[in-house]
Amino acid sequence: MSKSAPITLPEKLPRHVAIVMDGNRRWARKRYLPRLEGHRQGVKSVRRSIEASLDFGIETLTLYTFSAENWKRPKDEVSALMNLLALHLKREMDDLHERGVRFRALGRLDELPTNVREYVQQLEEKTAGNTRLNFNIALNYGGRQEIVDAAKAMSKQVLEGHLKWDDIGPEHLACHLTTHDQPDPDLMIRTGGDHRISNFLLWQMAYTELIFLPIYWPEFNRDHFLQALHEYAERERRFGAAG
Repeated sequence: MSKSAPITLPEKLPRHVAIVMDGNRRWARKRYLPRLEGHRQGVKSVRRSIEASLDFGIETLTLYTFSAENWKRPKDEVSALMNLLALHLKREMDDLHERGVRFRALGRLDELPTNVREYVQQLEEKTAGNTRLNFNIALNYGGRQEIVDAAKAMSKQVLEGHLKWDDIGPEHLACHLTTHDQPDPDLMIRTGGDHRISNFLLWQMAYTELIFLPIYWPEFNRDHFLQALHEYAERERRFGAAG
């Protein structure tokens, strides 16, 4: 990764930034390139986002990598995506560890190909003790599915007598989410031009600030990230209270 240029950061920074990485296929189509080339170029934006998060002092970065709905895409594209993912999980393992990045995958991982699951497990174990940046990828992830899984886990606790029905509150459900030990996202950035959150961290983003950029994910760089941070810093976060 290249040497970082001087930056001017706002005084108020988000602890947790979530990004919907949208527009890989449209970026490729606009250039008359194969769909997979868009995803390959998108990997470069992932690297830039990690490096920027480290430089900017972001505590947690979560990238929406593959949704539970993405299985509906053409089989050859899904297969190529999984192979690309496995390749880069393996390739980036040592670099992430050396940079003090802790890696975690969020989602129903048991439904993923064996090689992807193995690299995810290896990377999680290798970086478990790192504290400089929490780097999450949402993989075979859906916000509704996550809430359903949490509700099932609470129901099991009630049936087994470990939790009383009348005592259940928001904090109990939050404890069963994959981000249970991390702060909720303060800022969500979405590239690609669409204005929706697409089943991403539904519970966690109840009060998240949303920024939508009219660029494709392969175009996302350090300056776009910094621009979003400055826009975030100008917003007043009231969490339902009066200003």
